Amino acid sequence: MRIVIIGSGVAGVSFAEKYRALSPGDDITLLTWEQDGYYSRPLLSRGFTQPQIEQSIILKPFEQLRENNIDVHCGVEVTAINRADKTVVCQEQTLHYDKLILAQGSAAFIPPPYRPYRELFFCLNSLADLKALRRFRQTLLEQNRRPDWAIVGGGLIGCEVASDLAVAGDKVTLCHATDRLMERQLTPDDSAMLRQVLQDSGVNVLLNQNVQEFSRQGEKVGVKTGTTAEFDGLIVACGFKPRIELAAQAGLETGRGIKVNGQLQTSDESVYALGDVAELPDGKLYAFILPIRNQALWLAEFLAGQKQYVWTPPVFTTKAKVHGFNATHPYNV
Repeated sequence: MRIVIIGSGVAGVSFAEKYRALSPGDDITLLTWEQDGYYSRPLLSRGFTQPQIEQSIILKPFEQLRENNIDVHCGVEVTAINRADKTVVCQEQTLHYDKLILAQGSAAFIPPPYRPYRELFFCLNSLADLKALRRFRQTLLEQNRRPDWAIVGGGLIGCEVASDLAVAGDKVTLCHATDRLMERQLTPDDSAMLRQVLQDSGVNVLLNQNVQEFSRQGEKVGVKTGTTAEFDGLIVACGFKPRIELAAQAGLETGRGIKVNGQLQTSDESVYALGDVAELPDGKLYAFILPIRNQALWLAEFLAGQKQYVWTPPVFTTKAKVHGFNATHPYNV
């Protein structure tokens, strides 16, 4: 059987390795636009207090996967899925599949009003993003300038990045649209505690901020709420958006994510979806490491004929990687 996987995050790599262990004779091809290897995305937000993060974040080089008889094509983009003849188009190459696994993960969500200003701000959704941020920060440090950052978005990623930059010694202003931080995950009491922890670390936390637009102010970036404040760098951290465009173009059923049944199968019986992109029948997306890895291992066993029934999410919790913060109550997931 020919298995093609799109995506080299925890979903795609965990599936590939497990399926290879269960089915030594099948062909497994993994396609990814990444070039640095299989890395830990949760560690991206700790990328400013760890000086060797570019190396330590790599869990496995792609060559190690190839040594396990997984054919990895890195630095490539899949441009089309042709369901009629069961092929994927990857630049100038066409690959045939018997089963296709969609595990592209998610992209940073950029609110529509911010999109015209894309060249003015950073996002943090990949190792390439982190490298760009670190290079920019290093140029300021080499000028004996302590960076002054604005972060728009007080959800999980925004709070983690604000914390890490502040602990690294930078000046940070965190702007959030609602009246408390991480309101989707934390109780009001824990949100208040989180705000205090961030403020104690030096973060200027501004709530109920309607950030309207951005502008170039010489070497600075202007952030407009009621008035315009200037910063060295700007990071937009407004959540994530599952990468469903390729599936939608192929005519697969999509909603918030790629719709799957209880066996992680899309509306095409030969195509499956895992991780951030998979929308389960209850409408939920399980965009956390433990359930994503659990999905990947379950699907490998299912396709190898060792599992039946349907996938059920494991019991799991999440935790904000904010220096010095521990929530008192369980997170909402």
